[in-house]
Amino acid sequence: MSHDIDVLVLGGAGVDTIVYVPELPLPYADSYMIDSGIRTRAGQTGDFVAVGLSSLGLRVHHVDFLGDDPEGGLVRALHRERGIALTALPQPAGTKRAVNLVGPDGRRLSLYDTSRAHADDRFPEDTLRTLAGASRHAHVSITHPCAHALPVLREAGVTLSTDLHNWDGENPYHEPFAYAADVVFLSAAALTDPARTMRRIAERGRAEVVVATAGAGGAHLLTAGEITHVPAVTPPAPVVDSNGAGDAFAAAFLHGMLSGEPPHRCALYGAVAGAHACVVPSTQTAPMGREELLDRVAWFEAG
Repeated sequence: MSHDIDVLVLGGAGVDTIVYVPELPLPYADSYMIDSGIRTRAGQTGDFVAVGLSSLGLRVHHVDFLGDDPEGGLVRALHRERGIALTALPQPAGTKRAVNLVGPDGRRLSLYDTSRAHADDRFPEDTLRTLAGASRHAHVSITHPCAHALPVLREAGVTLSTDLHNWDGENPYHEPFAYAADVVFLSAAALTDPARTMRRIAERGRAEVVVATAGAGGAHLLTAGEITHVPAVTPPAPVVDSNGAGDAFAAAFLHGMLSGEPPHRCALYGAVAGAHACVVPSTQTAPMGREELLDRVAWFEAG
């Protein structure tokens, strides 16, 4: 079958307002002077995965709901400037937004506006079937209404990945994503026992690969029934911002997977790209390109 799209990205389109704060948690005060500026830019999880994949040379199509508002204009412009195909479905409630507070050590606290959606929002099934049929792979964000798209994607026969982000292993909202995807990414930050959660995902669902990222602690990789540790890669410069590191990891991992690399090497790709993302302020959009990724992987492997 001929595929015009390497990766179909569902959901996760939106706008973030970035505020660099003196510390996290931020003590209560009547006001703070933010001399680094407060900036709003296009880019939430789906956007970052799409941009990361495109920068690595993959053909990407992104589909999500967007408002007819200035924020939606920012998202459309980002895709246009990066040459990423975008199917923007109308969202009367407006484009998704968030405020990210970023501390001096690069940690972030995200405040998501959940009002920019309706409970009865659904992706048109004909659109999904057409796009999935033209795609090698689909990456599904956990934003509403992506869970309702999972059965259609599975029927279309496309392989799936998802990122559960900081799932605690218990919240039922994440379960449809966790158990429908062939490749599952998540953060270990909220897990008391990452290995147990990873094995449960594989046992109850379809996942052949589960990756739990742990920041400076590296990542845990479950494949072929075995869990191994993936060492962290030292960032090439001081860490300034962890925004987008998980999305960069996922994009580079998927690039490796679609290039035929084994899971352990895909995880190294992800670790290198995630480390790079941590040295780029989230007010910028500067993911790694393919040659830079491969050069750094080669350097790391030779080291």
